[in-house]
Amino acid sequence: AEEFPSNRIVWQSLESKGVETRMVAVTGTDTPEQDLLQAMDSRTRLLSCSSVQYATGLRLELETLGNACHENDTLFCVDAIQSIGALEFDAQECNADFVAADGHKWMLSAEGCAVFYCREALIDRLELKQYGWHMMQDFSDFDRREWEPDKTARRFECGSPNMLGITALHASVGMLLDIGIRNVQTRVLSNANYLYEALQDIDGVEILSPADANRRAGIVLFRKRGTEVEQLYKHLQGNNVLCASRGGGIRFSPHFYTPVEKMDIAVSLVAEYK
Repeated sequence: AEEFPSNRIVWQSLESKGVETRMVAVTGTDTPEQDLLQAMDSRTRLLSCSSVQYATGLRLELETLGNACHENDTLFCVDAIQSIGALEFDAQECNADFVAADGHKWMLSAEGCAVFYCREALIDRLELKQYGWHMMQDFSDFDRREWEPDKTARRFECGSPNMLGITALHASVGMLLDIGIRNVQTRVLSNANYLYEALQDIDGVEILSPADANRRAGIVLFRKRGTEVEQLYKHLQGNNVLCASRGGGIRFSPHFYTPVEKMDIAVSLVAEYK
């Protein structure tokens, strides 16, 4: 129920075709995975969720969900935009059928160039909605009159590729892999935990992100009693603190390269704001 619109309206758009969408709250509960699975039945065709919730930073146990979907013959779709590039992620290990993530978040690339994973056995089951020269077999044979979609996942890339975006994404992901995604994850979680503890020490600050460290990712969401969220957001932005107004609070999301000194400045600005 707290999903970003990209992972909500795409399913709701199918309601005119007889598809029922069920929205399940995953915040304010100690058992988000069980709550999601209890909303399923024998007719559930697909479960879609984010690996990490974009507002609160709640990290879901994808393996639990993926294994249960596999046993129920339900497809499992993961929106991984808030984890790929920050945390280790294995599509096969969590039994995902589909994974999607734009590159402009933790992958440090330009907006508008994304990654998409489809389990190979399911490629033929996806009905194509877009067509163009690049998704055909033998796509370089421009004079060919008979055509059919490529047998690989390239069938989902219908037109001319975003070469500028691909070049940027290749470079940024290459850098993350050179550093080592486990090293990146360690630093991201360390920064998030540091912010969590520092903000918690400020009088009036309420942390909206998970208290359980095992549920945290790179996002720390908070609000300060007695202050308007939007006014605090403008105060931080006006003092060169990059943050976001999300989920009824302020979202901090430091990456692996963010120094403690920068986080201390942000925390002090929160503390001094009345």
